[in-house]
Amino acid sequence: MTPAPRIPSAAAAHIVIVNWNAGALLRKCLDSLARFGGDALAETVLVDNGSTDGSADVEIPGLPLAIDRTGENLGFARGSNRGATGARAAYLLFLNPDTELRAGTLAAVVDFMEREESAQIGICGIRLVGEDGTVQRHCARFPTWRSFVGHSLALTARLPRLFPPVTLDDFDHLSNRDVDHVIGAFYLIRRDLFEALGGFDERFFVYLEDLDLSRRAAASGWRCHYLADAVAFHKGGGTSDQVKAHRLFYSLRSRLLYALKHFSRPAAWAVIAATLLIEPFSRLALAAARRSSEEARATLAAYRMLSADLGAVLRTNRRLRR
Repeated sequence: MTPAPRIPSAAAAHIVIVNWNAGALLRKCLDSLARFGGDALAETVLVDNGSTDGSADVEIPGLPLAIDRTGENLGFARGSNRGATGARAAYLLFLNPDTELRAGTLAAVVDFMEREESAQIGICGIRLVGEDGTVQRHCARFPTWRSFVGHSLALTARLPRLFPPVTLDDFDHLSNRDVDHVIGAFYLIRRDLFEALGGFDERFFVYLEDLDLSRRAAASGWRCHYLADAVAFHKGGGTSDQVKAHRLFYSLRSRLLYALKHFSRPAAWAVIAATLLIEPFSRLALAAARRSSEEARATLAAYRMLSADLGAVLRTNRRLRR
């Protein structure tokens, strides 16, 4: 029997996990919530996007868990919005199924957000570590058109001042600080803010929907903070490793959507041109250098999907700015 949701206090989080064939990773994630969620956890909603591996057939003793079986893959943005519907807690935490909480993690973040000095912080992320304990450098700056073009031209590492990287690789992620954006693997946001912004933009199937939300929050005057004092495990890659061609397709598609939504028309077209006319050849050349036929096939498949969907993406140009 699914435990009844707890009545949330003023300082509690409603956790949303969007699952698609996460296998044993999901069970470990949920187990960590049951062990370490404590009073800071109001309810957990698992949105299962049509998994076929049985990963959503799970019961976790002591965990207030509701399972929403969509019957199809709705994508991350739509699934997340669905999981947040009806939430009563003060905070929403969007958590990837390849993460695991540590003792005190959730309470530390919620307590931090409850402080008077955090009143203008709308979004909070934490320190994420891999299996070997290495700190993952995931905080980001809001990209410009040069960021995306530099990535397509493979010039980001060579000319970072001209083509600034999106990820803050020069930040060691060992101290607390405000940033433009924190990764969606652990993305805590005030529920009132999330609702005021209309949630995630569902035109992003997966990738950059969190960056888009952070940008809209910043435009509304809210801060985003990285809290290094709280720690969780994050495998990275997660279930997207299973579908590399689709992962690349959705990454490229979201890049174009983001450019059309947030950049000027000339800047957006510069991103589109670099993505479509230069990047596929540089990716194929890299695959050849690595002697990876799998990588080459995934690249070709991703660009075939992008070409087929390009008309629909471009037609969103007028509708994307909101």
